[in-house]
Amino acid sequence: MLFLVMGLVIGISTVVTLLSITESMTRDIEERLNQFGANIVMVPKTENLSLSYGGINVAGVNYSVREMEQESLADIWTIRNAKNLSILAPKVLGPVTVKEKTVLLMGVRFEEELELKTWWHKTGGSYPQSAEEVMLGYRVADLLGFKTGDTIQLSGRPFTVSTVLKPTGGGEDDAVIADIAASQQLLGKEGKLSMVEIAAFCHGCPISELTLQIAEKFPNAKVTAMKQAVMSKMQSMEMFKSFSLGVSLIVILIGSLLVLVTMMGSVNERTREIGIFRAIGFRRGHVMQIILLEAMILGILGGIIGFVLGNLIAWLIIPVVMKEGDFAGINMELGLVSILMAVALSLLASLYPAFKASKMDPSEALRAL
Repeated sequence: MLFLVMGLVIGISTVVTLLSITESMTRDIEERLNQFGANIVMVPKTENLSLSYGGINVAGVNYSVREMEQESLADIWTIRNAKNLSILAPKVLGPVTVKEKTVLLMGVRFEEELELKTWWHKTGGSYPQSAEEVMLGYRVADLLGFKTGDTIQLSGRPFTVSTVLKPTGGGEDDAVIADIAASQQLLGKEGKLSMVEIAAFCHGCPISELTLQIAEKFPNAKVTAMKQAVMSKMQSMEMFKSFSLGVSLIVILIGSLLVLVTMMGSVNERTREIGIFRAIGFRRGHVMQIILLEAMILGILGGIIGFVLGNLIAWLIIPVVMKEGDFAGINMELGLVSILMAVALSLLASLYPAFKASKMDPSEALRAL
């Protein structure tokens, strides 16, 4: 019985360790990949063709851009997979005049934008705290000669430069970034949005389905998924899950064989006891109940010990596997599954030994006496 419990403990603890490590690594990878920013972009639909390629704009024709209604943005939280939405970063874009030059003004909600654009780093000062503060892309600050603390006139309205961003290689290098409400007033676009960047992690659903749900909710918008970022997330998750599942199945198979061999040995060693039970009137079903009840109790014991030991091992291993990773915590649902799996494993592997014991002839079993 000790060997049987040890076999169950080894099998369950191995499975729990792998699943706990996988869950912790999944969370860590999700957090790291989500730092890459938005993976879904929503912009107003237009019948015009793009006049840019590879960051180069072909000048000559200016098209009027349709805007989205800001108040309708709340409807996005009513889609079926709204729980997969992480960050919504609405923006309003338009030209403003600074020192007789036309500059791109980007109105944002700084709380969401800074959470989404983790690669933004300021050169000094602080990020804007009020609607009267702006931050500048490094090219705007360099070409127009502004620095942190200066006052900048945007179409005649004064703002304070709270900070200048370090070079990012993106469009923000050439933009003045301000509060979205103040920008809407400057551009005459109150209640309007030019685009919405969305950070979503579609766990358990295809990203195309999430994109389709948003498109159905906003028929006048063009919703595009940045598939490369999403595919890397999903492929990473599937890789770890497949590895964990494969190893777990092998361990469960080995555990089943170990329980089967142990129970067969137990039945063979207790031939006399089983013979006595049969001789005093125990039926075949009674003998099977005794063997299976014993297997169930040992399965519960092995499942509990294996779950505790598996979490302990995972807690010790995760800092070695992931230098900056943290243990995801004890999953009580996994604990219940572990106990049920140990009981099922023990009962299934004990069926044949129990059946063999129930068919034992009492007269042959008692010959040893």
